[in-house]
Amino acid sequence: MGASDKAVGVAMLLAAAVVFTYYTTWALLLPFFDSSSEIHVFFPPREWAVRIPAFILIVGISAIGLFVGSTIAKENRKKIRSERLRAA
Repeated sequence: MGASDKAVGVAMLLAAAVVFTYYTTWALLLPFFDSSSEIHVFFPPREWAVRIPAFILIVGISAIGLFVGSTIAKENRKKIRSERLRAA
């Protein structure tokens, strides 16, 4: 494994840690701070703490479904094509 692979891995791990910390603070810890606190400036409204992950989940499941569907369709086309060649 090259040094660039390790650097990419470290960068991905750091990005995941930052996103996790930010989201955890936003969704779980922010309600315990007073609404006049300065920390509220750094976060969007709390309803987006549910909307954004739900949107990402829907897009991800749709992408997986499209990938599986297109793979099945390609395999069926290959199967039909090979059956036509055998019949001819």
